Amino acid sequence: MRLTHSILAALPLVLVVHAALAADTGPDLETAGRLYQTHCVACHGEQRLGGTGPALLPESLSRIRTAEARDVILHGRPASQMAGFASTLTSQEIDDLVKYLYTQAAVPPRWTDADIRASRRQITDPATLSDTPRHGADPDNLFVVVEAGDHTVDILDGDRYEILAHFPSHFALHGGPKFSPDGRYVYFASRDGWISKYDLHNLTMLSEVRVGLNTRNLAVSNDGRWVLAGNTLPAGLVMLDARDLSLIQRIDTATDAHPEPSRVSAVYTAPPRKSFIVALKDVPEVWEIPYDGGDRPSFKPRRLAVENLLDDFSFSPDYRQLIASSRQAKGMEVIDLDSGGLIKRIPLPGMPHLGSGIFWKRDGRLIFATPNISTGLISVLDAQTWERIREIKTLGPGFFMRSHANSPYAWTDVFFGPDNDAVHVIDKQSLEIVRTLRPMPGKNAAHVEFTHDGRHLLLSVWDTKGALIVYDSKTLQEIKRIPMNKPSGKYNVGNKIEFAEGTSH
Repeated sequence: MRLTHSILAALPLVLVVHAALAADTGPDLETAGRLYQTHCVACHGEQRLGGTGPALLPESLSRIRTAEARDVILHGRPASQMAGFASTLTSQEIDDLVKYLYTQAAVPPRWTDADIRASRRQITDPATLSDTPRHGADPDNLFVVVEAGDHTVDILDGDRYEILAHFPSHFALHGGPKFSPDGRYVYFASRDGWISKYDLHNLTMLSEVRVGLNTRNLAVSNDGRWVLAGNTLPAGLVMLDARDLSLIQRIDTATDAHPEPSRVSAVYTAPPRKSFIVALKDVPEVWEIPYDGGDRPSFKPRRLAVENLLDDFSFSPDYRQLIASSRQAKGMEVIDLDSGGLIKRIPLPGMPHLGSGIFWKRDGRLIFATPNISTGLISVLDAQTWERIREIKTLGPGFFMRSHANSPYAWTDVFFGPDNDAVHVIDKQSLEIVRTLRPMPGKNAAHVEFTHDGRHLLLSVWDTKGALIVYDSKTLQEIKRIPMNKPSGKYNVGNKIEFAEGTSH
């Protein structure tokens, strides 16, 4: 593997700033700029865009706590090139650097088409690789596991629960990996803009390209030809050729009402529609970008005006309806994707996390259930009438919910709050919590993914000394425990490419 170890292994390390930030900054900021030039520019770049170390831009590091930033500057990062500065910098200098972390550059950083093209690397020649799997495992029952604690990825055999490959990733993979329709290739997007393509047949990285400086997520067309990435910096969309990640075109997200390009909230593929669906962060619009047009579609967006800025969304199983949440609407909206018209507005408490909402059949009717990131409840709705059926109280706000057609249960975490070591098991017919598990007391338990046949499921314990825990999906008995470094997510190939019931898309 040659996946740019230096960029990947060094995390949000020396949290400092460039000297050419605002001219009227105080002496402490000027000092921070000089320190950056002395200690950091060689690894993190003249404009903080990254080099052998990651980008040090506010957008890229927005999820890093200041206490963690200070600790990394003081002590460095194990298993990386980042050294500690406890003996080099004073306490005040380190505080200045931390304060300056989220200060914007005086000149906004740019990332041009030429930069994208220059960043692309062909790591492995596809002509040298086998067209059939070389690992002996069931290709549909592989899991791609993201270990956020050390920014690595595992390829796990979902039958024997053995790790087939372990390799470094770019900084902070975001939005979940996406797969080619045949399940052979998996595509990753990192928060600092890198898109990577990995061959699951040959367990090797093929290519990578940097599409921006801060990326939300990516989607792969259902014909396997195109990859669309959504950026917040620079704001906009980037279309790639899925075969080699070469740049096809940039899609501008500026509108008449918003002359500056809008940041992108999310991009998804809608297989029955043969299109990408895009939500914009700064404009109350949803865009549909068709990709069914031969070797070079026009990729001209069909723009749907909506009433509110959309924070999160999911789809009905037939992809005719968009199920969206909005802080302005204070609940959930069901939008017709053909007309853009509002079908129904559903007031819900808190903030439902619709991207993790799931569907299943109950008493012959399709229902939809969604966790809530600010209130301890699961909202359950009839997916035909969109009337609320039940609100299931939980121990606290949750982030992920999962199930499988062959399992009688839905699983949801309590991601936020003091009870985040708990996970609830819900009977899909009675809508009652039948078991609350605490697999590693005191450590955050979250994100379930089922095996392809639904017999077993994998639960993450999000801790540096965490684990993947395998359960029997019917008896709820623990099968195996695999130690890992903060396994933030795992994704089953077969379930993802089939858009299986009970998993997010």
